[in-house]
Amino acid sequence: MLATASVAAVACLLPAQAQEAGLRGAVSETQVRDALMWRKRPAVQPVAAAQDQNQDTYQPASPGAVPDQPAGEAADIFSEPPNADQTSASTYALPPTTARQRAEEARRRLAAGTAARPSQQSGPEAPTEPDGELTTGAVRQGTVDSEFAPASGSEARRQTAIEGRYVPRDDYPFAAPGIRVGSFVLRPSLEQGVTATSNADSSANGKSAVLSETALRLNAVSDWERHSATIDAYGTFRKSVSGQELEEATGGIDGRLELDLTDGFRAIGTLGYNVRPESATSPVVIEDTVSRPLRRTLDGSLGLEKDVGKVRLAATGEVTNERFDDAELSGGGTLSQEDRNSTLYTGRLRAGYEISPALVPFGEVEFGRRVYDLRFDTAGFERSSNRVGARAGVEIDMGEKFGGEVSAGWIAEDFDDDRLDTISAATLAADLRWSPIRGTIVSLTGTTVVEGSTTPGQSGSVLYSGRLAVERQMRANLTGFAAVGTGWRDYAGSDDRELTLTAEAGLTWWLNRYAGLTGRLRHEALDSTLAGRDSSTNSVFVGLRVQR
Repeated sequence: MLATASVAAVACLLPAQAQEAGLRGAVSETQVRDALMWRKRPAVQPVAAAQDQNQDTYQPASPGAVPDQPAGEAADIFSEPPNADQTSASTYALPPTTARQRAEEARRRLAAGTAARPSQQSGPEAPTEPDGELTTGAVRQGTVDSEFAPASGSEARRQTAIEGRYVPRDDYPFAAPGIRVGSFVLRPSLEQGVTATSNADSSANGKSAVLSETALRLNAVSDWERHSATIDAYGTFRKSVSGQELEEATGGIDGRLELDLTDGFRAIGTLGYNVRPESATSPVVIEDTVSRPLRRTLDGSLGLEKDVGKVRLAATGEVTNERFDDAELSGGGTLSQEDRNSTLYTGRLRAGYEISPALVPFGEVEFGRRVYDLRFDTAGFERSSNRVGARAGVEIDMGEKFGGEVSAGWIAEDFDDDRLDTISAATLAADLRWSPIRGTIVSLTGTTVVEGSTTPGQSGSVLYSGRLAVERQMRANLTGFAAVGTGWRDYAGSDDRELTLTAEAGLTWWLNRYAGLTGRLRHEALDSTLAGRDSSTNSVFVGLRVQR
């Protein structure tokens, strides 16, 4: 161990001894600082420095290994290279940095009026860099993709950041966003409010009341590539808070399915079910009842369409079943309404010709059979009947601006009982939508319905109804609507007539996409030639609507 320690001590002392022996010469702290700070300093005489340190200056064994230095130059390792420009015998100029050199070259190019690159010589006084000599200055390098030719297509455009891209304008910022369930988008809504009315049940003897009204609606639309399906459901409940006693509920669901089949065939199917109290304007009047009986309607249809060139062909079959619950009498007990239950089977054939993509005139014939559950009603009449009808009209398709159809024709129902007169009347039907300006929709609907009767000796009546409505988006968060409607009932085999007029207006102020305040005003009046049928109703509704 003693020998090992001795060897280590000798090895550590060798570099120090070599420095002391003057192998590299003496280096003072002042010279190191001046060289690092690039300061001009006076030449130091090597001999004097060696004498101060009491050391001999190192001289190489081979002559010419180190170039001769002029008198007064520093002989240390931090001295400037021998070919550096010197301003005097005792001072020398600092070598230019890359930034200085570029600035000098730029000034020379401006003076000479040339556009040479910095790597080229820009002045006659600049020294020429010898071939093969290594460049020690920093040189700006190009980007990695600068060696490749840039693409000239649209994909070569500079792309902005994701958060900085243009966001398209939302024309309906307060529309319901919907809920995606599988391949359907659901849009439910709930409306809760209070109605103040002058006639709670819209009857001739109705009284004023304050009602709590709740309405729940659901719309579902498919997101399929070829086929389409829609579902609309609703339910309302009204109950008296004060005034005349009233409690009634209505509800229903309607669905539509469209299928694109092979060879250009299209299949359209519909199915619906509705439950509601019988209207106070119904032609069937039941005396001394507590409330009007419920009316249940189940209908469905299946149609097939085919285009042959410009000729459009369609065949549709439809079934409608109507059932009435028993009426509750004010004196106790119930009154059966079974003799009013019936099922209507109809079939329609349509042919049209496309004179232009926007106009398609058509003609349609209809055959049907109405069958009552009871062959004879309570008065002993056979009310089952055969139906036949025809109409002509035009389909309109002008995109979002204008579309729908309108038609006119004739219909007749011949009863099995010869004591009942045949119902024969003109028919009108319309379903048009017009958008004169963006955010405004004008709609016109019209129907003709043949109604049955239980009055002995009377065949029934024909009801013509129409409604004109305007919906307007006044602001992004404010929508309004106004509508007027009319109904004209003609009793077959008599001179009795009835006229119904309705007017309605409302506003909805949306707080956000999910909630809004809504209000409605409504007026309805019935003028009849029959005694005890006239009525008038005014109502105001205020509530909150939420949607998703």
